[in-house]
Amino acid sequence: MDVLRTIYAGLMAMTMIGVSPASGHHSATIFDTASVVAFRGTVTRFSWTNPHVYIYVETQDDFGETVEWEIETDATPILTRSGWTSDSLVPGDQVSVRANPDKRTGERHALLVSIAKSDEEVLAARSYFLRRADDTESRASASDISGVWELGYSDFRAFYAAWADVALTEKGVASRAEYEVASDSPQARCIPIPPPASLISPNLNEIMLREDSIVIRNERFNVERTIYTDGRGHPENGERRNQGHSIGRWEGDVLVVDTTLFEPHRSPVIGSGVSSGLEKHVVERFALSEDGTRLVIDFTLEDPEYLREPFAGTVVWHYAPHFEMLGFDCDPENARRFTLE
Repeated sequence: MDVLRTIYAGLMAMTMIGVSPASGHHSATIFDTASVVAFRGTVTRFSWTNPHVYIYVETQDDFGETVEWEIETDATPILTRSGWTSDSLVPGDQVSVRANPDKRTGERHALLVSIAKSDEEVLAARSYFLRRADDTESRASASDISGVWELGYSDFRAFYAAWADVALTEKGVASRAEYEVASDSPQARCIPIPPPASLISPNLNEIMLREDSIVIRNERFNVERTIYTDGRGHPENGERRNQGHSIGRWEGDVLVVDTTLFEPHRSPVIGSGVSSGLEKHVVERFALSEDGTRLVIDFTLEDPEYLREPFAGTVVWHYAPHFEMLGFDCDPENARRFTLE
């Protein structure tokens, strides 16, 4: 369990400086990520489901009454790569919990930081983001953009920091103000995230090069995106889809992808509540780093209905052939309880 203890120490260090390992991607606006509740208790249920795993723990409150906490954490592929299994916890396990509490007063609901069954066994979410300097296996080199790729932890934090400063139209401001996570979240209905926000999903991506197209698969909701490279253009009055219609061309070794025909989406950038419109247009440039370990993706998003100016940035994926694409089926009942945006 030395590796788990090392992971735990790293996560605790991030927590102490005010950085939640889940706060960047998910936004987690319903949780107080600056606070940590800690308690010992007994596991009553362990729901190994997607899009989020739930842990239920009974403990005693300050008045000696037995209460049950609902602890929310990541999807099964992320937890699997972080050392979890569907049998990691069973009813009756005595555990120590550290979690970010719900901001709503009186709610016994929290976002997992770590859970320990003993001093020798600590489980934490998203530990596979933490790359060690001596981790040579994860520094394998790709010869082209195909293969399995992992997002770097800092990139989704940078994406959300930049998105927070984006200039919105009046309609965009109103859309954000009216958004309610519990009732409006598309992911609560198992609806995937479109580009460019899909670039910063913490789940793995796999790129497959074909004769006349390129396919990008993402584990979250088992999304498969096709980029046509046979010279076709966008169809006039074409069908609108969640991932849009993508055409690509090569400029030397750089893949340039142009995507339109997105269907409207209530919150395409998770947690922001800013809708997307029918004129949404995304351009991405995928470039392999010189040493083949990274895929550098520049993107530009235009959506004049909701954004007063284009939103642009860079995301870096890391080559990860040692990871297996797991994917998951979104459980509708679990998704309806989806509160971790």
